[in-house]
Amino acid sequence: MSELNFTFLPEDPVEGGKPAEAVEAVTHSLADAIVDFDISPYLNEPLREVWNVLQAYPLLLAIVLVAIGYGIGRVLKSLIHTLLDRFRKSTKSEIDYQIMHYLTSPVMQTTVTFSLVLALATLDFPGAIEGLLVKVCITALLLFWGRAWFRATRVILQALEADRDRFHLFQPRTIPLYEMGIKLLLAGLFVYLFFLVWGIDATAWVASAGIIGIAIGFASKDTLANLISGVSIVADAPYKIGDYIVLDTGERGVVSNLGIRSTRLITRDDVEVSIPNAVIGTAKIVNESGGPYVRHRIRIPIGVSYDSDIDKVIETMEGIAADNEKVVTEPAPRIRIRGFGDNSINLELLCWIRKPADRGIVVHDLNYQLIKRFRAEHIEIPFPQRDVHVRDLPSEPKPPEPD
Repeated sequence: MSELNFTFLPEDPVEGGKPAEAVEAVTHSLADAIVDFDISPYLNEPLREVWNVLQAYPLLLAIVLVAIGYGIGRVLKSLIHTLLDRFRKSTKSEIDYQIMHYLTSPVMQTTVTFSLVLALATLDFPGAIEGLLVKVCITALLLFWGRAWFRATRVILQALEADRDRFHLFQPRTIPLYEMGIKLLLAGLFVYLFFLVWGIDATAWVASAGIIGIAIGFASKDTLANLISGVSIVADAPYKIGDYIVLDTGERGVVSNLGIRSTRLITRDDVEVSIPNAVIGTAKIVNESGGPYVRHRIRIPIGVSYDSDIDKVIETMEGIAADNEKVVTEPAPRIRIRGFGDNSINLELLCWIRKPADRGIVVHDLNYQLIKRFRAEHIEIPFPQRDVHVRDLPSEPKPPEPD
């Protein structure tokens, strides 16, 4: 039976031009260290005697080790689940329970796997076969933990997305991106551990992956720019779905979808416009649904003649605004005199509507009612006039006739 002293097997002084110590550090696997483990120094005297007796019967010792590992795993798993049940009752959080459940499920698998490794070490397999079996066991253990973390990742992201008021980065549209990124990192970590277990030099693989990553980055720089801008938009939250926004490039509309690659707007023509996030990330955005209120103020300029009764004009304009159902009563509509023109007194009707998207129809309705009511009330809306005076020019004297 092998004994663990965590010593490396002897290698050639030089292999491939590398010092022997560097080669051993790369090629010596974690599994080889586990096989060489000797448990007897850590046992007290009675258990050491039982251990020495069982060593005379390798098969029986292997069965006993597996049974002990299975029993310890069952006890630990039962204890952890009992604690989790108490934790769930005290916090009433089902998601936290599921996360801990996924992460504690491989506990029994871990104890059983290590007991199998120790059992294999007691059996007199040839060195190559013993090392192969141990590596297979540890690889299986990596798969168990990898599956547990993959499941827990999904639950953790769902929990963060459910509390997106606090965690603004985690939105339903961004969860797939985060899930993919975390799973790729986990996959890379477990592949690296797999290489360690099997004693594979990962340097060449990492270098190749770096070169491929650089090539992919140059080939898809526009896509990466959109992805990065999408994440920054979610983090900064200049707008959300349902907001009415105006870009300095001229696009305006209601945000219908906020994706990782692009943002979609529904214009007033009921046309969906898809704008790359990289464009929005560098544009000036006017969010007309932002601020402390969703209400939006509109302005209706109009002019009346100097002969008009200004009190009657203001009263008529306020009544027109109050009669429109899309105009809110708080803040109340107001009329302002903006100045004196060449032909008219310039006024402005200020009122608030519930949604910025209604601005076009409300402006139309108010202008329509202003024309009708002003005509009914004989309030003149002047237009520019010019008086043209034509003067007769003096006739030019006739030139003298030649002699």
